[in-house]
Amino acid sequence: MITLVRRVAAALSMAGMVAAFFRVRGTGGVPPKTEGWREVSELDLR
Repeated sequence: MITLVRRVAAALSMAGMVAAFFRVRGTGGVPPKTEGWREVSELDLR
């Protein structure tokens, strides 16, 4: 039972480290401002 708890704790901590890595390393960026809204044609809906 203790081994299971240790494995679960290790898996959660590894997942947390990976998530923190991607959160810190992520670029985020700025959304494009050139395009804007456009009218959608019937061909775009198919």
